[in-house]
Amino acid sequence: MHGVWKDGNHFQLLPEAARFLPAMFEAVGEARESVMIELYLMESGRLASAMIGALCKAVDRGVTVMLMLDGYGAMGLDDEDRQRLETGGVALRFFNPLGFHSLARNLSRDHRKLLVVDGRIAFTGGFGAVDEFLDAWYEVAVRLEGPVVADWVRLFSRLWDSSLTQGNGDPALVRHLRLAVSPLADYRGMRGRVVWGQGYRYQAIRDSLQYRVSSAEKRIWICTPYFVPTLDLRRRLARAARRGVDVRLLLPGEHHDHPGVRYAGQRFYGRLLRAGVRIFEFQPTFIHAKCTLADNWTSVGSCNFDHWSLHWNLEANQEVEDGRFTGDVSELFERNFVTSHEIDYRDWSRRSRLQRLREWLFGSLDGLLTRLR
Repeated sequence: MHGVWKDGNHFQLLPEAARFLPAMFEAVGEARESVMIELYLMESGRLASAMIGALCKAVDRGVTVMLMLDGYGAMGLDDEDRQRLETGGVALRFFNPLGFHSLARNLSRDHRKLLVVDGRIAFTGGFGAVDEFLDAWYEVAVRLEGPVVADWVRLFSRLWDSSLTQGNGDPALVRHLRLAVSPLADYRGMRGRVVWGQGYRYQAIRDSLQYRVSSAEKRIWICTPYFVPTLDLRRRLARAARRGVDVRLLLPGEHHDHPGVRYAGQRFYGRLLRAGVRIFEFQPTFIHAKCTLADNWTSVGSCNFDHWSLHWNLEANQEVEDGRFTGDVSELFERNFVTSHEIDYRDWSRRSRLQRLREWLFGSLDGLLTRLR
């Protein structure tokens, strides 16, 4: 089932934690009926502690609070914090805790990021409840209202009430939620849809991206922290650049939480640069944002467009077709291009032997893992 395009939404781009975290905490603080949170990463620290406090206060006001975490991504959440959540009345469940079952099942992770308040306001992006988002990682989120919120609620509800999700939280809680998602009269034309992926079983996110890359007429700008694209996507990007489309990649520079992934992706730079693709490496910090712009279409969410996201993880993105939102995303890209280093093909062709060795080593490892899939 593909997400359906819906009109009458309001999408607000919130770049950097200094903007989206206060907005999210404010929404939770104003909740009156329900709070739904779905995260991959949650580790004990300042941000997690602040979030736990806000959720417990919401429960004290009579709000139903549901927190769904990935069984692997939440391993850094200590027992004391888990106890605080449960003692505070937060319904807590974990997707696919690690176990002695098949390796394939253990590799399947819930990588989605979502906050929904009162069935009316939602936030999505690439965020998590780890302290790196406070001052070390550059991230982007979207605040949304309107009919598309209902699709996010349904996506959350199916997984919350799934046999793969375990915990003390009552699975039936999602069956009694109320929604307030009428079209917003002031935002006619602000069309959006939710697209998701479920590993190799369902890849609507990948299909949507490939279609947009192949049909773009003016520009394709992609920001992703883990650039290890499939052969098909690399070919589509190269073809687009050769037919005159402005194709740009905004990728992490030396600030990276997994340098090996960066080296594995850099082995593709040469051919993409020769085809006319422009590559920018972000300099200020590690850029963790996942955002794509193709003509008047934008996609923001959890998917990295690497082998892992496309073949194992549960992912979800918010797609938008609207000139106002596209303008905001375009301006953000332009600002980030300025603070990035553009890779020059001639300079790249003269890179050191050590750099080439890193590309070969980590590229070979990535290829091995891909074949083992």
